[in-house]
Amino acid sequence: MTPSTPFYSTSSTPAVMPPFPWLGLIVLAAAVFLSVTIEMIPTGLLPDMSRELGVSEPLIGLLVTVFAATVVVLTVPLSSLTKRVPRRTLIVISLAVLAVSCVLSALAPNYGTVLATRVLGGAAHGLFWSVVGAYAGHLVPKEQLARAVSISVAGGSLAFVLGVPLGTALGHAFGWRLAFAGIGVITLLGALLVWRFLPPVRHHAGEADAAPIRLRGDPTFVPVIVVCLVTAVTMVGAYTFYTYIAPYITDVMGLPASAISPMLLAYGIAGAAGLVLAGTVLGRRPTAGLAVALVATGLGVAGLALFPQVPIVSIASFLLWGMAFGALPPMLNTRLLHSASSRIRDAAASFYTTAFNTGIGGGALLGAVLYGVVGLAGLPWVFVALLACSTTALIWTAIVNRVQH
Repeated sequence: MTPSTPFYSTSSTPAVMPPFPWLGLIVLAAAVFLSVTIEMIPTGLLPDMSRELGVSEPLIGLLVTVFAATVVVLTVPLSSLTKRVPRRTLIVISLAVLAVSCVLSALAPNYGTVLATRVLGGAAHGLFWSVVGAYAGHLVPKEQLARAVSISVAGGSLAFVLGVPLGTALGHAFGWRLAFAGIGVITLLGALLVWRFLPPVRHHAGEADAAPIRLRGDPTFVPVIVVCLVTAVTMVGAYTFYTYIAPYITDVMGLPASAISPMLLAYGIAGAAGLVLAGTVLGRRPTAGLAVALVATGLGVAGLALFPQVPIVSIASFLLWGMAFGALPPMLNTRLLHSASSRIRDAAASFYTTAFNTGIGGGALLGAVLYGVVGLAGLPWVFVALLACSTTALIWTAIVNRVQH
């Protein structure tokens, strides 16, 4: 077995377990780190960008919406157009375009130009995730999916641990433009590392002699759609609140602006702990583990909403939220890859990316709308309500599946 050959056993003879691709997955995690940092960096720099560009904070929050909306609109078409392009090549191209979009944002003279650069970045981000979402599934056998996905998705948690907090600190110290330019340069270096160290993979859609894939005829299509719907609803709630976490920390929790970066760092560290739990404990039973993560997230956010100015309770709740939410992306992605057949795995990754970013963009937009209606203090309750919907849907489908089988 070569690094470019995915692990699929089609005979009755037990397959020899290949070496675990640590280096490739670590490089993939680094690429995820850069991509997520680029997507979310406006949240930590929201007040700074608002002041310099002369627009309101909700309009800066909409930069996240526009980025995510571009992902939603363009991911599936771009994935279809590039389905025969090698997966590793697409990751390199996507990272290069993301790097360019960051540098252009740093040089943008006004809000409209920044908006345009975020559209460019969103297009690259969507294509990136349509490939990355399934890449771990091509590198390892099904038995190793939970561990492989946790490692590759770890970059996203690390973005919250280091990327966004450091970007926020850099922006506060030297201006948001330097923060954008810096992450752009690092992303270009990341593209070179991917080209050098990430093993190439085969994918069914890219095979010249592959038969057309009929998604609706695949028996795993409905379970994939259920995972995507749960993902979308959860992320709408999450980013209704998280997009505006910087002003929430100062205006509702009553902490100084200097506390934003440390709070985001603590949130990210808690998320990294949640990621470890997802790859070790929760990943053993994906459905039950996902339900536990959803409920724990709701408890953390509710505690923060109820006692925002009681430091011991609010900070503990903030950390519980971060830890539980850190487990959600790997748990959702693992369940997706367990649900999808190997032939629709790339298509499922595209749908999942679209659902995830529909949630991010929809949440940022909903938060902007509700910002002046329910106020900052009301946003976490919207998150709690949508988490209840997601958890109910997950449990209901699990019960239906058990009855049917």
